[in-house]
Amino acid sequence: MATWRRGREMLMDSIRSNDPELLPFITALSADSVHRVARTVVYAVANPGTVPQALMHNLKYNAVLHERNLILTVVFHEVPWIAFEERVQVTPLVSGFWRVQLNYGFKNTPDIPKALALCKEKGLPINLFETSYFLSREIIVPTRGSGMAHWREALFAVMSRNSGSVAGFFKLPNNCVVELGTRVQI
Repeated sequence: MATWRRGREMLMDSIRSNDPELLPFITALSADSVHRVARTVVYAVANPGTVPQALMHNLKYNAVLHERNLILTVVFHEVPWIAFEERVQVTPLVSGFWRVQLNYGFKNTPDIPKALALCKEKGLPINLFETSYFLSREIIVPTRGSGMAHWREALFAVMSRNSGSVAGFFKLPNNCVVELGTRVQI
């Protein structure tokens, strides 16, 4: 457990140190003439203040931006239940971008598509049949140096590779999930 916890801390620090701030990045994108696709895309992120890795990879390799981009963060609270009325928070950012926070209690079962349907009440109707979920997937590359002992980094890489699926945990439809990976040295 100590290896998993320390490995996750190192991974998140490595990712955060390289990610640009979200607002300046998407403000520049809205002024740019990037080709837009008529769909909704959900980028799941742990840190809503930085640009999702999957968004950067989508722009870099596919050179496309969707018409409706949701920066999604799921927060688990230390209460058993969060009511549906309090489940969703929607914040418009710039043209074509929204920050969506989904709140769950520790006894709630997370279901992202079901929760996104609640966005309609907040002024953001989402057609779930025209929605894709872009997830970032990190491949851990153990390196020698500061951090953990090399054997612990290798153990964390194996644990990370064998960890459960985020898509399955959040009940994302299998045919709508796109995982974009990156190799991260820790």
